[in-house]
Amino acid sequence: MSWQCEAQSAVSQAVASLERELTAPLLIRATPARTTALGEQVLPHARTALAAARSVEQLAAEAAESMTGTVRLAATPTVCQGLVPRLLRHWSEDQPRVTVRVFEGDSAEVAGWLENGTADAAVLIDPPPGPGIQLANDGYRALLPRDHPLAGEERVDIRDLEDDPFLISPNGCESRIRTIHSRAGLRFDPTHRVRDLATLISMVQAGIGITVLSEVSRSLIPADLALLPLEPQTARRLVLSGPQQRPWHPAVRTLAESAATYLAPWRQPARQM
Repeated sequence: MSWQCEAQSAVSQAVASLERELTAPLLIRATPARTTALGEQVLPHARTALAAARSVEQLAAEAAESMTGTVRLAATPTVCQGLVPRLLRHWSEDQPRVTVRVFEGDSAEVAGWLENGTADAAVLIDPPPGPGIQLANDGYRALLPRDHPLAGEERVDIRDLEDDPFLISPNGCESRIRTIHSRAGLRFDPTHRVRDLATLISMVQAGIGITVLSEVSRSLIPADLALLPLEPQTARRLVLSGPQQRPWHPAVRTLAESAATYLAPWRQPARQM
């Protein structure tokens, strides 16, 4: 009963305040109370304003839900090593109520985990059009030892590296590296194939050969190696997305938008699909 009286008092105060603003009565205070002619005109607008306020409250409640929980994120090894650590640091500060668990796999595994529910979100590489937020346009670079004759150049044409032993990691990037060679009119004939990215980098350090990596790998490159823009130019799109066939975890879009804003200075303008 006490709550009802307080609520009625609040309504009376709100009506009285509005009457002072309008300098005209809205209610005839009798038993029962009824509206004046002006009150009848104001009433539909008051109902619209109340509905709008309730909609804002609902949006706030949904936003609060979207910023909590645990998100399982899948990504390829290059993305996990070169991009995900900085995102985890950013998310821990920007979205402290969201816990992100990382799963690393090749491109096929990542896509499969996303669709079968093992992962709630994934950083996909060149996905078909669909829901998602582009994080980066990740260009390909030549990785050379610092004592290589071309290491001091601003950019390198892959045709000028034709005589160098070429190293490759047989993962999702191989098809794009083949394309670079094809566009340059070169035969793709790697000297060594190694699975692990750290091994690949160590072999370039040891002078065994050169390779091509994407820009996202830059944070992993030691000081005695050079990562240089490559001709012909090509790039891959890194897109953070939830599953196409199931509803997204409420926090995924919040994380994706936060990541896109954080990475904006590092990438070309993003396009939401």
